Amino acid sequence: MVPPVIVDIEASGFGAGSYPVEIGYVDSKGEVWSAQVQPHSDWLHWDNEAEKLHQQSRQSLEAHGQTAQEIAAHLNRVFAGQTVYTDGWYQDFVWLHSLYEAASLTPRFKLEDLSVTLTPEQQALWHETKQAVRDRFALQQHRASTDAKVLQLTWLTTAEMAAALTE
Repeated sequence: MVPPVIVDIEASGFGAGSYPVEIGYVDSKGEVWSAQVQPHSDWLHWDNEAEKLHQQSRQSLEAHGQTAQEIAAHLNRVFAGQTVYTDGWYQDFVWLHSLYEAASLTPRFKLEDLSVTLTPEQQALWHETKQAVRDRFALQQHRASTDAKVLQLTWLTTAEMAAALTE
């Protein structure tokens, strides 16, 4: 069973003016990658509540983050021609667009909502299983690569559970 590639984006806040602060993904082999995003000069919005969630300060991002150009180019190399999934399509699409606009690049992959990959059986098991996966592996919330990993492990677990139900 090959799981979907999943991307997750942490942001400076929600709503107008927010932008990505960390992008992470887990590939179909279960390997994770993440990068802090150095704020582009046009990105000014900062929400202290969002900072409490993702535990990354703007100063840390400015000092240690990769540029939008570096991250967008990496994502294009890794995902060219593929479909990549997210559990927050609308918001992640907006943040990804901000990243690519700042980088003056165009995504070479498609971003799709993870829910389109779920069977009705998986959907019924999703929320409870996701919490169990998070508890079992004690993965930190609101970090992009670990959130993506939780989603992929949840997808795999619900797929296995759904398959067992139909046997």
